[in-house]
Amino acid sequence: MNIVLNGRGGKVGRVLAPALEAEGHRLVELEAAEAMVDFSVPDAVEPNVAAALDRGLPCVIGTTGFDRARIDALARERGIACFHAPNFALGAVLMMGFAKEAAQHLPRAEIVELHNEAKKDAPSGTAEATAQLIGGNPAIHSVRLPGLVAHQEVLFGGDGQLLTIRHDTFSREAFVPGVLLALDRLASLPPGLTVGLERLL
Repeated sequence: MNIVLNGRGGKVGRVLAPALEAEGHRLVELEAAEAMVDFSVPDAVEPNVAAALDRGLPCVIGTTGFDRARIDALARERGIACFHAPNFALGAVLMMGFAKEAAQHLPRAEIVELHNEAKKDAPSGTAEATAQLIGGNPAIHSVRLPGLVAHQEVLFGGDGQLLTIRHDTFSREAFVPGVLLALDRLASLPPGLTVGLERLL
């Protein structure tokens, strides 16, 4: 597939570009693309997606911190599928699923998310998605320090016990299988914005 990759020079893009090519995809300019993948910055998502949709291109969005409702409306207006995941690491999706299950039995929870200091949004999209899944408006603690990639733990407290569910991303290669899965499933998604890698598993 011919793909335009926005954010190719960023931390994820530098890993994703060769991985896409290794899977047989061609990285091209917008004019020659069949789909768009965006790992840029929050302020760039809407203009990037709008430009792709104007050319009839479905989109995979890995950037977080953008206006989902606006992107959903743009995609629905044009009858084109867009997909967004707050986290493309399969282990992170499992962590969120386990947290949702645990919350049914231990409703008191807090979330600690840790990312590299260059991450623009806080709390992270993964932490916000986890909070929505477990309900109860849990507190989210955001840490931004050098040396980190993407880490999250969900702590569930009960009388005399603590349950911790944690996922650590040590390398951005962890995001590649999820992006490839999203690209593979794009054609089967309905118009508008589909959110969450769990929807594809």
